[in-house]
Amino acid sequence: MGLSFTLLQVRILYVSSAKTYGGGERHLVDLSREITARGHEVFFALRPTNQWQDRLDFIRPENFLHVSIRNSFGMFSANRIGRFMETNKIDLLHAHVARDYLAASVACRVAGSTKLVLTRHVVFPMKPFYKFALRNVDAAIAVSTSVKVQLERVFPAKKVLIIPNGIDSVTPTAAEKQIQADNFRSFHDIPAEAPLVVTIGELLVLKGQRDLVLAANEIVKRHPECRFVIAGKDNSIDQKFRRELRRLVKVLGHEDRFLWLDWLDDISPLLYAANIFVSPSHSESFGLAILDAMAAGTPVVATATDGAKELLKGTNALAPIKDPLALADKICEFLDDPERSRFLGHQLQAIALENYGLATMIDATEAVYRKVV
Repeated sequence: MGLSFTLLQVRILYVSSAKTYGGGERHLVDLSREITARGHEVFFALRPTNQWQDRLDFIRPENFLHVSIRNSFGMFSANRIGRFMETNKIDLLHAHVARDYLAASVACRVAGSTKLVLTRHVVFPMKPFYKFALRNVDAAIAVSTSVKVQLERVFPAKKVLIIPNGIDSVTPTAAEKQIQADNFRSFHDIPAEAPLVVTIGELLVLKGQRDLVLAANEIVKRHPECRFVIAGKDNSIDQKFRRELRRLVKVLGHEDRFLWLDWLDDISPLLYAANIFVSPSHSESFGLAILDAMAAGTPVVATATDGAKELLKGTNALAPIKDPLALADKICEFLDDPERSRFLGHQLQAIALENYGLATMIDATEAVYRKVV
């Protein structure tokens, strides 16, 4: 299957078995949209029951393959993907979900000369057998330094590189931001003068929302008018964790202080309305929600995960992981000092705009594609 691109155009197959839409899928949608806009031909292999294909409406219908990858190998699925790549003369397969890596590797062997690129979005160590099973990987992309360290335990260092997530940040005027903030507070009956602390992310124990609820119990002792927003879905079948969180808020007597929102397509009004964005996660390889808040100019307090330490380096805005009391103290540090809080917001926005633009991410990824092809 000779090279199929003209003027360095590449035919790319993205593989993702993710069912629901989250940060990793948002990254993939942004990446594929921009890669398509640059003239490359993009294809997708998605699970039949996925809930986010409608966000890929810029991809031609015939460029989709629906295939179930039921486990970390999936030989039948790998063969289907391999035949799809042969038929469509795919130059490069790019996989983003860990359980897809082996099937992607086998599919590339089936297709013959298709190149294989992986992106690792989490900091958890990969299993040792990947060192042998994924020997045909041409490039392994880490979203942060901590992820790169883990990948270099599996792949040769020359194949591993860092490409941080990037966002297409829009910087409205202060007046425009204030209008959106006022509208958000008015719509949700949040007093204009009430301090507002928010977090965004899938409802998971690992994301630390329980710690934020416990921290809130301390914060209101110093800021009785404080309000809290927890935005994110519990994608489990029984939604047990969401019920647990809401029950905890009720037991603590703070039901009137908490607003619960599902996934928001436009998080800007929430971020503009917030006094503090909090990432209470127990593990974060990068922290796309943190970056969103930074780009919006919203002050950020985060637990000291690998991703947060990289994004918030030198800001003194970090709290220990799994320590609600320390988290509450750190949040109150900034609520107590509005001038310091405003300075943090401006500082973080400058970092985001300078180092984490979407175009920078796309440039680096496109360079990888052209190099391996």
